[in-house]
Amino acid sequence: VDDLYVVANVYKNAVIDIVSQTSGWIYFITWGLSYYPQIYINFKRKSVVGLSFDYLSLNIVGYISFGIFIQSMYFSPTIQEEYFHKNSRGLLPVKVNDVVYNLHGIFAVTFTIFQCFIYERGNQIISVTTRIILSLFGCFYAVLFILRAISIIQWLDFLYYCSYLKLVITILKYIPQAYLNYKRKSTIGWSIGVVILNTIGGICSLGQMIFDSYNYDDWLSIFGNPTKFGLGLFTVLFQILFIIQHYVLYRDKLVDTKF
Repeated sequence: VDDLYVVANVYKNAVIDIVSQTSGWIYFITWGLSYYPQIYINFKRKSVVGLSFDYLSLNIVGYISFGIFIQSMYFSPTIQEEYFHKNSRGLLPVKVNDVVYNLHGIFAVTFTIFQCFIYERGNQIISVTTRIILSLFGCFYAVLFILRAISIIQWLDFLYYCSYLKLVITILKYIPQAYLNYKRKSTIGWSIGVVILNTIGGICSLGQMIFDSYNYDDWLSIFGNPTKFGLGLFTVLFQILFIIQHYVLYRDKLVDTKF
């Protein structure tokens, strides 16, 4: 009986709660829409020249990795039990918009990869460096499975490591695209619409977590889903770099890049 407790989610301000929910859906919508300017540009140009294949390959692996965390945390009673055992007074760090966003992201990135097979791609390939990185990620997963199989870690630990991998990929995945822009001295082929929508989504994602933490007096919930916070932060930082490349460094080479 001593271990029983009731979780009552009491917020300080109803307006902040509404703002938080609105921020969550704004980031879901903007990040969801962010794939389509690139898909449209690829379709319009019948070319994917200027779009980094390294970026795409890292991106799909990242979405799948984070999907393992998101879907398991939201749908698995076993995982939720493990989570609340460690965070008995906290909130579940995954919301329905996280679930829908992740599934949609996997679909959109997969479709963009499909475009790379049917449109002009020049001499672009996945670099040796990225192939090595992806191989290391595969080894990382193999080690995690072994550690779980021999009960050294729990499933919750396994999922958190998957989410951390997504954060690492987010830090890495934009580097090839930024380098490709630098190497070509142009952002043609890389949609500025993606950048703008990603910026709005990143800010709203961070905002939702901060609003919830303050309103429910539960700052530990940020650490309950550190990947989501890190994704928002690093996404915004890299989008600032892309904005500088597009509008400042290489603006003289812009041709029909309104998307």
